[in-house]
Amino acid sequence: MKFNEDSRVKIPTILHLMRLGYKYLSLKDPSVTWDESTNIFNGIFHQSIKKINPTITDVEAKQCYNEVSLCLENEDLGKAFYEKLTDKSGTRLIDFENFSNNTFNVVTELTYKKDDDEFRPDIICLINGMPLVFIEVKRPNNRDGILAEHKRIQTRFQNTKFRKFVNLTQLMIFSNNMEYDDSSPMPIEGAFYATASYQKPSFNYFREEQQFNLNELLSTVEDADETAILKDNNLLSIKQSPEFAKNKSPETPTNRICTSLLQHDRLAFLLEYALAYVKERSGLQKHVMRYPQMFATKAIEKTLDDGIKKGIIWHTQGSGKTALAYYNVKYLTSYFQKKNEIAKFYFIVDRLDLLIQAGREFKARGLKVHNIESREAFAKDIKQTSAIHNSSGEAEITVVNIQKFKDDPSVIKNTDYNLNIQRVFFLDEVHRSYNPKGSFLANLEQSDRNSIKIGLTGTPLLGNSNGEGYDSKSLFGNYIHKYYYNASIKDGYTLRLIREEIETNYKLNLQKTLEEIEILKGNADKKMVYAHEKFVEPMLDYIVKDFEQARISMNNNGIGGMVVCDSSDQAKMMYEIFQHKYALKPQSESNEEQQQVLMAAEPKASYNATKKQNSEVNTAAVILHDIGTKEERKQKVEDFKEGKIDFLFVFNMLLTGFDAPRLKKLYIGRVIKSHNLLQTLTRVNRTYKDFGYGYVVDFADIESEFEKTNQDYFKELQSELGDEIEHFSNLFKSLEEVQQEINEIKDVLFHFDTKNAEVFSDQITQIDSRGEMLKITHALNNAKSLYNLIRLSGDYEMLEKLDFQMLNVLSREANNRLALINTKEALENNLDSTNLLNVALEDVIFAFTKVKEEEMVLADELKSTLQKTREGLGGNFDPQDPEFVSLKEELERLFKKKNLTEVSKEQMESNIKALNDIYNKSKELERKNQLLKAKYDNDEKYARLHKRLMEKDPLTDSESKLFDALKGLKTEVDNQIQQNAKMLENENFIKQMIPPYIFNEFEDKQGIDLEIESVEMINQLLVKEYMNEYNGFSSYR
Repeated sequence: MKFNEDSRVKIPTILHLMRLGYKYLSLKDPSVTWDESTNIFNGIFHQSIKKINPTITDVEAKQCYNEVSLCLENEDLGKAFYEKLTDKSGTRLIDFENFSNNTFNVVTELTYKKDDDEFRPDIICLINGMPLVFIEVKRPNNRDGILAEHKRIQTRFQNTKFRKFVNLTQLMIFSNNMEYDDSSPMPIEGAFYATASYQKPSFNYFREEQQFNLNELLSTVEDADETAILKDNNLLSIKQSPEFAKNKSPETPTNRICTSLLQHDRLAFLLEYALAYVKERSGLQKHVMRYPQMFATKAIEKTLDDGIKKGIIWHTQGSGKTALAYYNVKYLTSYFQKKNEIAKFYFIVDRLDLLIQAGREFKARGLKVHNIESREAFAKDIKQTSAIHNSSGEAEITVVNIQKFKDDPSVIKNTDYNLNIQRVFFLDEVHRSYNPKGSFLANLEQSDRNSIKIGLTGTPLLGNSNGEGYDSKSLFGNYIHKYYYNASIKDGYTLRLIREEIETNYKLNLQKTLEEIEILKGNADKKMVYAHEKFVEPMLDYIVKDFEQARISMNNNGIGGMVVCDSSDQAKMMYEIFQHKYALKPQSESNEEQQQVLMAAEPKASYNATKKQNSEVNTAAVILHDIGTKEERKQKVEDFKEGKIDFLFVFNMLLTGFDAPRLKKLYIGRVIKSHNLLQTLTRVNRTYKDFGYGYVVDFADIESEFEKTNQDYFKELQSELGDEIEHFSNLFKSLEEVQQEINEIKDVLFHFDTKNAEVFSDQITQIDSRGEMLKITHALNNAKSLYNLIRLSGDYEMLEKLDFQMLNVLSREANNRLALINTKEALENNLDSTNLLNVALEDVIFAFTKVKEEEMVLADELKSTLQKTREGLGGNFDPQDPEFVSLKEELERLFKKKNLTEVSKEQMESNIKALNDIYNKSKELERKNQLLKAKYDNDEKYARLHKRLMEKDPLTDSESKLFDALKGLKTEVDNQIQQNAKMLENENFIKQMIPPYIFNEFEDKQGIDLEIESVEMINQLLVKEYMNEYNGFSSYR
């Protein structure tokens, strides 16, 4: 039997695409033709274009094809073609209004060829005959994983002969049919997606956030069609193999990503809204939405559909919030057009440098940008009834810097706004600067009460963050979508952070210097001391030496550094000393000549010496508000980003919003508080080349501030972490406590019909009180938790106390009713969803703390560790296993001994380590369990029986003999039950039926001698398994 990437991945993926609505075409069929210069199937293209443009003639359809072929020759990364592809006026290439009206095909091994160069993607998806998507697959555990394919596609796309094919390709998927390895710094295992590039495509992870009803989504592939495809690919031999059956599952990594990206609705969204052309320094780039941006966009749509007009997007620093705003300009423009409304977009910032940066990013993506920097200009703009300022009708966004007028007492009130214009405000970094006692929010609210306000933040929101008795969520609504720092690290969008200790002898030198200055100046102000040259010079010497060494050890002279100084005076002094001591000095011509003579006489420097010289730091800039003009500061920042400057010395500027991927070493010279601390640290977390970490050198002992910030944020984290602690508590509830909770559930549900779900649904539909519905949903949700707990304990009598299966159905109905009541109250009372959804919403707040001496991790790692440990134990199908019992007891001891919600440095480190140890052991136990279960055709009963018979005094030293005996016993007993299922109604009959088969399989066939007691034990265990299964008690999940 063939067992390669074709049989294991490619053919199962093609069959899955057919279930998603793609028709298979055989390239061996003479009726299937295509233009080899473009690989467009011109016959299908012609028919499809006429179908979706019913008024055009054959001549016009042919002319349309010629125009497409011509624009594919452009050196524009397919931009002209993409504009034509998504154009809804004139002759349409795709019907986006009725996407199912298009033609969907899948082919395999189509050759992309120009002259003597060629390549063949494994799978190509055609939309109206155009090969817009291709998929490259590898078998699991292939050498080099996906990395080899990444290098291969880079080489192909750099080949100018393939320009037409690159320009045509919109989406690519690369998979070796494995789950992601989140611990890997590079995308080696898993299924990734990308869009076209003339250089190296960026591979993106995809983690699905929606639940699909696969029974509705996937159609059936007829057996004859499957046979024809196998025959066409010379793989008929695999048709009946169990491996082939397993690989056809929609749950394989490759099939999952195909479901997520290539089902028709998703593909329509991706093609129309999720692609962007970006003008970067290196040239034109093509970007595709990252999955958190896509789900945030979907979440915004759902929020608006629910009638809610404000909320917060929390996407961690470096995850692309400006890009998210751009994508939503595209998507929401279309969203409101369908409602006959024109959307007008604003991006609100609170600093000039952020206005410049945001404007540059929007322009790079093709938006027209209109800037506003004064209250008067804002007032004038609000009163305009037109949606855009440009005369060309191009998509536009207005960027507003509120720095100078956010506290202006005058209030703008616009009562004559155009009802057909829907204003959408994106407010950047909503964790700061938006004081409800100031005027800006009042201006915004009164300027257009119908406006939509979407807050953006990369930092967790902290109640009363400014000490003024308000918090961002009460002002801007609840979270619309969240994307955490740990997820961003796993997805490769941001880097981990390393905190470096200062060398001990340097600390002593600093202390000595400090003492000398205090002797000279008496009790001088500390800021004066820290800005003194006697203090600054040794500090700068250390920084320069450390940074040069970092460049050598990291083998990269392109990285930059930033020093956050204690004061502006210290920054000025540091720059002055740097210029005197380290900056490049201009040389006179005579000096140059003299130097050349000396150099000519000397032997060439060694490689190491040259390497060290090239790593030297000799350029720097100081960025302070009182030095230089805005334009001069802007130019220095640009020079740093481009690598022309080694170091930046700053005080308050550039700590937030500054984005320079080459900045990889941050020197902290003062304690920074709360949000600003997290914002500052994440300046060095942007991905850059092959770096796995950003580095923070701590002069100011910020560790204590870490812990303080951690504790503050943890208050907001309690809602979700509290759920985890409750789950852990449930593991150790006594039977008396369980019985008490069952009685409480019965009391709450006493007045309702819990036997008939339809009647129950009618009864709760009469309830309009949110408080009453909360009691019901809490009781039903608690019943679900108790059900899992009782099953885990194996106390089946307790399960008879309530009909848990029915209560699970009723729980869904009750939760749906509660959600509807919340929405209705929000609409009727014009309330935001903050107070309504607090009970159900999970707010995970991250914070940095020092877990190891060198690495900083996040508090949400504690939460995820708690969750995975609980789930790892809860998923075990054999709770009687002594090893499982031991792990559960170990977890119970940990739970009772320690405070698992403690996030101090030492406790956090200890708890995560202990929980991970339990999790890893439970994971290994589950792996062995699943292997054994698979041996018995996934029958848990016999896997458990096998384990019981191998414990303590095993019946035989040969586990394979035991397996053969039990497998034979399973076949005989299952055959008897299959012939007469009613025998399970009589437990005594089963007890008498099984022993002869035990003797036959163990003694007669396998030669395992059995005592009568052993036969009785096997019989007792097996009868119990069958009766539990018959009575519905077999599943431990």
